[in-house]
Amino acid sequence: MSFMDKLKNRMQMGKGHAKEATGRETRDPYLESEGRRDRAAGGVKQVGEHAKDAVRNVKKSFGR
Repeated sequence: MSFMDKLKNRMQMGKGHAKEATGRETRDPYLESEGRRDRAAGGVKQVGEHAKDAVRNVKKSFGR
């Protein structure tokens, strides 16, 4: 399940990047800021997934 969550987060970040670029090209500040929000939200979620992986790895290394 973690792989799918990471993939969804990367897709959200990519979608945000596209919105941000489109907003810049069309001079639409709302679309540009919406893209930044999507990228930031995806990045925060991605950090959470990496933290969960780190905890799993620590548990494995101590045999739990």
